[in-house]
Amino acid sequence: MATGKFISYFRVSTQKQGQSGLGLEAQQAAVLNYLNGGQWELADEFVEVETGKGSDALDRRPQLKAAIDACRKQKATLIIAKLDRLARNVHFISGLLETGVEFVCADMPQANKVMLQMYSVMAEWERDQISARTKAALQAAKARGVVLGAAGAANLKPNIEARQQAAAEFTGKLRGVIEGMKARGLTQRAMCNELNELGIKTARGGSWSQIQLQRVIEKLA
Repeated sequence: MATGKFISYFRVSTQKQGQSGLGLEAQQAAVLNYLNGGQWELADEFVEVETGKGSDALDRRPQLKAAIDACRKQKATLIIAKLDRLARNVHFISGLLETGVEFVCADMPQANKVMLQMYSVMAEWERDQISARTKAALQAAKARGVVLGAAGAANLKPNIEARQQAAAEFTGKLRGVIEGMKARGLTQRAMCNELNELGIKTARGGSWSQIQLQRVIEKLA
């Protein structure tokens, strides 16, 4: 049950979305749903309209800066609807944590600072891999003389190889996460629950089951 003073921060990624309210109402509803019940005060609300791209993301978000300043002055907790509304960037999330302002994500309120950093690592890696897989598949296809857009079993091979390589890299990225869970004595069912609660997807973008987790553990052995 939420208690205390909160300041909300919402972000939409395009000017069109900002003007239409698309995505904003859903974020506001998520925050209010989290705050439902308890002794709390929503002291202020800040809305940002920008792309979120680039290493200087925080400098390009005056509303986020204003929200952080307001939290400091009012000794309030910054609340957002979803972590990916902040950024899929490890450096950015780490920098936010270092401001000393407490913040909570309505979609994963149980997550502590370590979990949030772990989530941002996986989210950034997933974002980069989507781009890298697409470029690699196209370059490999072109190098083999494949006519892009043409059908046929031969043209599937580069894509299959790219997916296999991406899956292997994904498994390697999970090594530290899974070893940490093992060290905490979590059962495989508990591991799946925590991965799903943190929003970390499987290599194919789905939710975790014990069978999928066992396959990853076997590959790491």
